[in-house]
Formats: sequence, structure tokens, C-alpha cells
Amino acid sequence: MTDKTEYAFVTDAAGKKLNPTKTVKAWYKIRKKQAVLVNKYPMVIQLKKIIPDDEICKVLLKGTLEHRNDVKKKMAARREYHRYRRNHKHYHPARFNNRSSSKRAERFAPSILQKRQSVIRVITQLNKWINITSYWLEDVAIDTRALIDGYKPYRWQYQKSNRLDENIRKAVILRDRCKCMECGRTNCLLEVHHIKPKRLNGPDTLNNLITLCGKCHDRTENNEELYMDKYFSLIKGFCNTGLNYTQHAMIGKTWLRDKLSSMGTLHLTTGGDTANKRIDWDIEKTHPNDAICITGLYPDTLNVKEGILNQCAGNQKQRQIMF
Repeated sequence: MTDKTEYAFVTDAAGKKLNPTKTVKAWYKIRKKQAVLVNKYPMVIQLKKIIPDDEICKVLLKGTLEHRNDVKKKMAARREYHRYRRNHKHYHPARFNNRSSSKRAERFAPSILQKRQSVIRVITQLNKWINITSYWLEDVAIDTRALIDGYKPYRWQYQKSNRLDENIRKAVILRDRCKCMECGRTNCLLEVHHIKPKRLNGPDTLNNLITLCGKCHDRTENNEELYMDKYFSLIKGFCNTGLNYTQHAMIGKTWLRDKLSSMGTLHLTTGGDTANKRIDWDIEKTHPNDAICITGLYPDTLNVKEGILNQCAGNQKQRQIMF
């Protein structure tokens, strides 16, 4: 098995972005005191002299961006801290509808917004070391409503809600005729139960919710896997696996397009075009290789070491790209 090629980004003494070079040559320049190390992963060196302009078009860096998945959990913990602090104050000032930041137009959930911002953050960091003038984006079009309903709705059905009520809890109880679907009780406090639990990424959809009385709900708690098939058959429902990823892909993609367009020329492509190029060029299917195929530029080599781009949590000074 041949060793993977690694490249280092290069800038001159004036900070001008130059042709990248192989890491072996970059370390040679450092040992000869002709350059200094700026960043280790990915490797960036700065020469001690000024070099004329040059251009390059080749595969220099391959990697997969790993998004954070702890934002929702951290925000829930912060909300509990704030609630505890407010409840233990000696004086509670009147609180009105002051959550303007949460109700402003075109607002995204923080768990989704950070995914969009992490892409821009990586590009901005790489732009400090090499000139990037064009961007290629695989346009994703997923019919989330069809995944939720289990069939392809007609055009007019998209304009109508797929719930029986504006509140999903009420919608589930109305659908189940205000009775426990396990024992049939009606004169009791009813609970709305996740058939596939939230700890297993069960979605908040009608097809994954069922009405149970308190006694039946307590019996199924922490044993949801034993009742999943039975409850799905009672409501004739199903579970949409991976629904969160499809929703995150569709929400805010216009925002991402606008940001990339403001940074350079944006080219849109489709998954079908990517697959055809990968087949024509006989390239192994991986996320980094698909990124190469998205550009439409036949690669000079694929023998480049792959890395994981991990977004570290922390303040602005601590946040960095780790490979």
C-alpha cells in the first residue's frame, strides 16, 4: 500500500498565498530556516522572502467535516440554569414578550445554524492560506413531507396541515379517539408516548406517537423496544429513520447559498451528476472523493491523505479547525 501524499499551504513574507507544496519539502524549508511553521494541521508555512504570483489547480486537501451534535443538549442545560436562577431571586420583575431574537424573521434553530456556520468557518480559515475563488455545492432536494406521510402527496395537499390540530399532542389524542390504545380507558389522564423513544432518535411525528393512560405509559417506560412493533401496528404507523438529517439539510440551504455566493462564484450541481462522474472516472465512493467529483474537474491524483475536520467548542479564540 502506497503512502498518502500530504500538502502544506505556503505564504510568503508579505502574507501572499502561494503554490502549496508537499510536507516533506515544507519541513526541509523549516530546517534550513527559510520558512517558519504557522499551523501544523493542516500544515501551513510562511517563507522569509517575497515570491511572485502563481496559480494552481489540483487536489491538495481531502477531509470530512464533523458537525457538533451537542448544541441542543447544552442549550437545554443553559435554559434550566436560567430558570433556576430566576426562580430563586428575591424580586421577579415582570416579564413580557421580550424574546425578539427568538421570533425574528428567517431565524434558524441554533443546532442547524451552527452547522451552516461551521462550513463558512472552515472556508474562511482555508482562504487565509490559499486563494479560493469558486465554490461547488451539491444542491439537495428532499421531500420531507413525503417522508413524514409515507407517500407522495398531491400538490394541493402540501398546503394543508397533516395534523388534526395545531398542537401535535392534541392531534395524537384526537386521532386515537381520546382513549388509551393499550387498555381502552377513557376516564383518566392520557399521555402521549413516543413509540420509538427520543433516546433512539425517535421523531416527533404522528406516526411515532400513541395515546396511553398513565399506568400503561409507566409500564412501557425504559422498555419501549418491547412494544414498538405492537404500537406501530395499532396506529398503522411507521418510524422515519434519519429524519433529522433530511430536515437539517433542507433548512437554511438558501442562507448557505447566499453566503457562498458572497465569497466567490458559486456552482450548483446534483447528486446524479456526482454519481455519474464517479462512475465515469472509476473513483471509489467516499465523502471526500464525492467532493472532488462535485467540482467537475478531473483530479490529477486521489492519493492525498484524508483528514477529519472537527469543530471544537469554545469561545472565538479557542475555536479552531482540527484535522
